[in-house]
Amino acid sequence: MPFPAWWVLLGICIGVPGQQAVAGSFPPPCDSQIYCTGELLRQVQMKKLFTDDKHFVDLPLRASQEMVLQDFQQLVNATPGGALSKQQLEEFVKTHFLPHGQEFEPWEPSDWTRSPELLGLISDQRLRSWAQELNAKWKLLGRKVKADVQTDPERYSLIYVPSPMIVPGGRFMEYYYWDSFWVIEGLLLCNMTATAKGMIQNFLYLVEKFGHVPNGGRVYYQRRSQPPFLTLMMEAYLKHTGDLAFLNASLGVLEEEYRFWQEQRAVNVTFAGQEYSLNHYSVPVGEPRPEAYSKDVELAQGLPEGRQQELWSELQGAAESGWDFSSRWFLPGPPPLPATLQDTQTSAVVPVDLNAILCHVEALLANFCTRLGDAAKAARFRAAHQQRVAAVRAVLWHEGTGTWLDYNLQRHQHNQAFYPSNLTPLWAECGLEGAAMEKALRYLENSPALSYSHGLPTSLARTGQQWDFPNAWAPLQHMVIAGLAKLPSSRARELAFTLAQNWVRTNLAVYETHQAMFEKYDVEGDGTPGAGGEYVVQEGFGWTNGVALQLLDLYGNRLTAAGSALPCSWAWIGAFLVLFLAQQPL
Repeated sequence: MPFPAWWVLLGICIGVPGQQAVAGSFPPPCDSQIYCTGELLRQVQMKKLFTDDKHFVDLPLRASQEMVLQDFQQLVNATPGGALSKQQLEEFVKTHFLPHGQEFEPWEPSDWTRSPELLGLISDQRLRSWAQELNAKWKLLGRKVKADVQTDPERYSLIYVPSPMIVPGGRFMEYYYWDSFWVIEGLLLCNMTATAKGMIQNFLYLVEKFGHVPNGGRVYYQRRSQPPFLTLMMEAYLKHTGDLAFLNASLGVLEEEYRFWQEQRAVNVTFAGQEYSLNHYSVPVGEPRPEAYSKDVELAQGLPEGRQQELWSELQGAAESGWDFSSRWFLPGPPPLPATLQDTQTSAVVPVDLNAILCHVEALLANFCTRLGDAAKAARFRAAHQQRVAAVRAVLWHEGTGTWLDYNLQRHQHNQAFYPSNLTPLWAECGLEGAAMEKALRYLENSPALSYSHGLPTSLARTGQQWDFPNAWAPLQHMVIAGLAKLPSSRARELAFTLAQNWVRTNLAVYETHQAMFEKYDVEGDGTPGAGGEYVVQEGFGWTNGVALQLLDLYGNRLTAAGSALPCSWAWIGAFLVLFLAQQPL
């Protein structure tokens, strides 16, 4: 069933059309009265002890939560009015919490090698040297969780996982779910199969523990996930290793994660008189995000209590999407009111990319079952895949625009704005037809998004949010490039190469200036690190490194470091003229 019973009992209060939140009906982000809810969290975050709210909820405790809360309550009782001063709170945190990083122990990947085979595929010497430096970054981003996090978990917000991992970098000191897909792809290209397998084993462990993979490796992420890439991680690992024994041992857990998305994130859509089952992001947590507590409280000020809970739930849903935050999730009010972050209604959106990912997951699970000899189960996943293909084609394909578009359940209409995610069915190979492929290619060719030489912008809306213009993100570049590269059209493949060339040159130029990789980039001007959103741009950066290595693997014999990038529209015209003239008689 698309709607599980427990969700219905909550009043379906996370954005399904026509439903209202019931005050107090939402669970907290997790059960910790320090890291997820409670007066200590509220006072510390609202007094803004730290410039980044995430800093506080990542600190380990010196003693048990019970003892820390007892000491805090005593201090509150001894303070007139119970509201502690900033100085009192600073002293309390200093006394009761440990510094950052105490939950990790030093670790260096044993399977790291100085000269992975990938380097031999890169013709340009400057790019080869850069790839060697990116390979070295894996050692800097490696983390191993201390055993004490497993034996005494309540003293940490970190969720224990058994194997070492590669983290994104910067403020993101723990694993993040969808980031790790591109990290793992990069590790595999660097011959680090043991580290990659360990990260996949961690995610399998988390599914067994929670029924899904949390957004990230902290307890306050526990009740939300991120785009479901675990099955795709397994596919990437199998391509490099052929380890069917690992697949056989893991298949049941992959199926369990798939059931989570089908049972807790599915939605019925009636379109053109037919009913379809698709998926959306929807998190029934109606409290501020602990890692952004003060921002969420301030954003909801002035709203009725029930509406505050709805907004916080929708913000959690946007965080689950990975696109936190973006105009994709804004539901504008009546004209001429502009949409803002307060208008976030993620659960009202049926996203193209989520359903493309799940389309690919279903095809992979059918393939895995076939390889392992379970014909009956393979048939069930093939049927689910066929149903998904039909639903994506019927609901998300927009003939007038010539591409796939997010569908809004409240407005009963498509969002015709440009997002790279509109093209993800090409990458996922989700029920592609010749006519649709050609129309989607023309959609991109005619988009103003191709006029930027430093990458495809995440949208064309300048909202100040980090998943909007002018930022460009590595995973979106990769999905569009890889999707175009699969098409039979020479125009599509040449456009894929041009996009890859521009993105690699942007990354390299910024790296040579800052000696760092960043989580996002600005497509305007000189292609500087990105900005906007809730925190300053972060260095590291796991998925940016992984995508750069994937593009170097795909086009290593063609990519060059020299020269300036052309806007893609002009680059495509130039490539077309070359192909055209080459066919003319002398």
